[in-house]
Amino acid sequence: MRGLRSLIVGLLSAFFSTAFGLYFPPHVEQLPTITTQTSGSLVALPYDENFLFKCEAKGNPRPTYRWTKDGMDFDPHKDPRLIKEESSGTFVIPNTKEKVKYQGKYRCYASNKLGTAISEESEFIVPVVPKFPKEKTDGSYLRHIEQNERVSMGLSGNLYFSNTLVTDSHDDYCCFASFSRIRTIVQKPPMALRVKPSQADDDITTVQKRKPSILVPSSHSMTYLKKGEELELECIAEGLPTPVVEWIKMWDNLPNRTQIKNYGKLLTIPNLTDQDEGKYMCKAKNDLGEAVHHFHVVVEELPSWQEEPVKSQLAEIGSDIHIKCSARGKPQPTITWKRNGQPLDDFPSTNYKMLDDRIIILRAEQNDTAVYQCEASNKHGTLLVNTNVLVMNHPPLILTPNYLEYATMLDKSVIMDCRVFSSPPASINWRREDPEGSLDGERYSLLKNGSLQIHKVEMEDMGQYKCLANNSEGTMSLTTELFIKDSTRIVKPPQDMKVKRGSMAELECQVECDPTLGRELEILWMKDGMNILSNFSEGYFTDDGILQIVNVSHSDKGKYTCIVRTSLDQDTASAYITVLDIPDPPVQLTLTDLKDRSVRLHWTAASDHNSPITEFIIQYEENHWEPEKWKELLRVAGSQFSAPLTLYGHINYQFRVIAVNTIGKSRPSMPSERYKTPPCAPDRNPENIKIEGHLPHQMDISWEPLLPVEHNGQSLEYKLSYRLMGVEDSWKEQMVKRHSFVVRDTPTFVPYEVKIQAFNHHGWAPEPRVVTGYSGEDMPLAAPEDVSVEVLNCTMLRVSWSPVPQSALRGHLGGYTVHWWQTQSLLTSKRIPSERQSLTMPGNRSRTMVPGLKPFSEYSLTVNVFNRRGNGPSSSPISFTTPQGVPEQPPILRATNFQKDSITLVWAPPHETNGFLTGYLLQYQTVNETLGELKSVNISASDTTQWVLRDLQEDNWYTFYLSACTQVGCGSAISEEGGTVSEALPSKQLMASQEWFVVMMCAVALLTLLVLIGCFVLKNKGGKYAVKEKEETPADPEAHAMCEESPCEYSDNDEKPLKSSHQLFTDIKADDSSEDSSVMSDDDDCEFNEDGSFIGEYSGYKRRVSTEVNGHTPVTS
Repeated sequence: MRGLRSLIVGLLSAFFSTAFGLYFPPHVEQLPTITTQTSGSLVALPYDENFLFKCEAKGNPRPTYRWTKDGMDFDPHKDPRLIKEESSGTFVIPNTKEKVKYQGKYRCYASNKLGTAISEESEFIVPVVPKFPKEKTDGSYLRHIEQNERVSMGLSGNLYFSNTLVTDSHDDYCCFASFSRIRTIVQKPPMALRVKPSQADDDITTVQKRKPSILVPSSHSMTYLKKGEELELECIAEGLPTPVVEWIKMWDNLPNRTQIKNYGKLLTIPNLTDQDEGKYMCKAKNDLGEAVHHFHVVVEELPSWQEEPVKSQLAEIGSDIHIKCSARGKPQPTITWKRNGQPLDDFPSTNYKMLDDRIIILRAEQNDTAVYQCEASNKHGTLLVNTNVLVMNHPPLILTPNYLEYATMLDKSVIMDCRVFSSPPASINWRREDPEGSLDGERYSLLKNGSLQIHKVEMEDMGQYKCLANNSEGTMSLTTELFIKDSTRIVKPPQDMKVKRGSMAELECQVECDPTLGRELEILWMKDGMNILSNFSEGYFTDDGILQIVNVSHSDKGKYTCIVRTSLDQDTASAYITVLDIPDPPVQLTLTDLKDRSVRLHWTAASDHNSPITEFIIQYEENHWEPEKWKELLRVAGSQFSAPLTLYGHINYQFRVIAVNTIGKSRPSMPSERYKTPPCAPDRNPENIKIEGHLPHQMDISWEPLLPVEHNGQSLEYKLSYRLMGVEDSWKEQMVKRHSFVVRDTPTFVPYEVKIQAFNHHGWAPEPRVVTGYSGEDMPLAAPEDVSVEVLNCTMLRVSWSPVPQSALRGHLGGYTVHWWQTQSLLTSKRIPSERQSLTMPGNRSRTMVPGLKPFSEYSLTVNVFNRRGNGPSSSPISFTTPQGVPEQPPILRATNFQKDSITLVWAPPHETNGFLTGYLLQYQTVNETLGELKSVNISASDTTQWVLRDLQEDNWYTFYLSACTQVGCGSAISEEGGTVSEALPSKQLMASQEWFVVMMCAVALLTLLVLIGCFVLKNKGGKYAVKEKEETPADPEAHAMCEESPCEYSDNDEKPLKSSHQLFTDIKADDSSEDSSVMSDDDDCEFNEDGSFIGEYSGYKRRVSTEVNGHTPVTS
């Protein structure tokens, strides 16, 4: 054989019994085995409903049951009062008055054709309610007997007096016995005790003292107890004076578990051991002597197995069978052997050999198959074991399923099973099948149960293996296959983190595993070794390797472990979460170094919750001015745990401390004890003194008062001192309690010196500082002189003046105000009622710039000075004019009537000409692929509003720029685009192009309706369009006639010019045959006259070059 084929394992039946438990295939007959039984005693307590005797067993064939009671056959099925279970031997005794007849010892027998198993013996006990002998009672009132060193109750329930007093005399001593298990209390009838006083010959009462003597126990004591029970030794003595009891263990010390009770009269040792065995002595002594008693304590033991007996054996025919039954106990247990519940001596056989603790069945035959019982007994109890012995021959039967697949990881260990049932034991060997290979080497091991173990698996180990089992009865084999998988490993482990309490923490655990194991991959999270989902489910959420902890609390700190596992392997990774929080409040506040105006505060820092304390805030509270209101007093570093505190006088202080870390502030500590400082003079004077004059002949003085805690005593007042600066030498003084004062009948705006000093009953504050202020102001008396203006351009001028002298100001200089207003437009020579405009310059200024003027206008201007009291008189008005400026941009420019070499441009004049309009500057250039040369046309007629550009290039696109001009120059230009057409363009295509352009222009016109009032169009078949009049002002008749021909009206209110420069009209091109003819699209909203100009009305233009009209007259170029 090669490799493990040379290794043979015998699967011994004894090994099956002890190590793995003997397994029988379902079709193999089996001896009965009791699985459930009633053990020990069963006491029939009054409150139990019934009493259950259980007996269940397994076997093949199924076992039958019978019972014995006190060694005699007992059939529960013949007693209709018992409740039976048909599928087992269990029966129930109901709790009735007749239950007493069922008292006895019961045993169950479970049998099939192979043998009989028996249960342990159990006893059914029906207790009798205890009673005291009947005696006459009188129902006297009872009271509890107080026990002490002299009077005590023994374990037996008797009442003992070490010596008696006359006061012990009573006729009604009663004893009550309580039986808790049966819930019964029994009362003994009252007993009488008479104590007679001792009298001498002279009739004087005397008491005879005596040395102690032992009342309990009365004789030598030999005590037998079982191991684990509680030892109770009682020693009650009589004597006068009352004896004191001591306990001693002879030649040893009392165990540490010893307890002395009942005023020294009772010794108890719980849970007895062998070491507690020996002699004990109690000693009772008083002034006259002592008495002793000895106790001999013997600790015995229930039977117990020295070695757990084998409960099932499989043996081949002709082999020797050993059944061992070794027990210990005190006294030494007696061993009794039975077969199928009958004494072994009842079975005469020459092949049984009985030794001290075992029997041997020599050359076993099939008829030796049976259940063998071993009973180990002493006076304290009995042990029973059933041993099933099955004698048979059977060919190998491999119990492991065939064609099993095993999987493992590289460098791991794998075990491939080959469990076999056989008799006699089969020999087992393994071999490599596909691919064939050697199983030699230390990596391969054959286990005792027949399994093959491969250590440190390599990739070459993957493949098929065969297990072969054979004995004298036959042969059997199985085939298995081994697969090698990729290891499961954590590729991104969780990281240690610090988290604020109340926030969310997230731990990530990313894993890689073999693709074939992905469905069974399991990710578990542990906290400090406990599964989170089963122990800490609240607040934890897991999803795809991510653990989320919401609303983190202090209990969430700890070590978190991610466990990723499959059926083959696992990997782990851990991280620690540290919870950060505000500190706990400082504790143990104490005050030292108590002085009149200072104290030292000490404290102890509490937990900082993993964020170091950076500082402490010390607060104080006083119970006079603002009780229960805490204020900050001092801040110190986090490494400091005491601080000197400077205090005010006459304040009853208490202090508290707040700890601060990077997370926030702790709750305040508990307050310190109170400390009251003695009163003293004020430490400082008022500050922020304000001297103001709200009226011309008075001076208002106010100041910031001292804080209440700064009073340092009672009855705080202020001494106000004032005098004219540089005029008076003596001070005028006034004592006030408030923090303001008004000095009346003062000269207007003169300087004063003022000082304020604090005072209380304990003295004055330090000498105050002197401040200077002025009395009340009045309005200025004079206007600025030498006002002059210099026009800088058409919208700005410079104005200057001479400052008003200080004597005329009569107060603090506030500044100067320039006022100007438009009186006339030079364009129309009409006076204009314009509102005043002003510009204020704070401070001592003598010039300024005035912007925002209108060109070509006449203005007036004044200047005045002001102080805090008000404005002074204005200067005489000065008139000036502004020069002409350049016009505004024309509001509308439209290109229309596109021909092959000409385009018509139509526009509206600018809203503001800012002078006399002299004409227009029209510029244009081609904008095809590149910009062409910019060409200019000067239009000198100021009333022109359209122009036909001729000699243009065919089929080109142009940009047009139009600006209006005055004598000063031309203003900003408006732009428009348009193009000439090709002569070869078919008529229909030209029309389509014109229609598209018309539609686009009309769409733009609809958008402008948001800015303008609107364009309302009514189409007339005769070429006439009715236009709704918007303006009520009469228009020029000629312009009005043209207005009625116009298809559109563009207007705003009378004061607002047109603001839109977007396209408002749809342009119509003439056809190639006639430049003057017009082409109308189907949705034509606008109409042009025959020379290409548009007919429209522009309302709201009140300022024109030479006339004031409501529209304009088109001019044909």
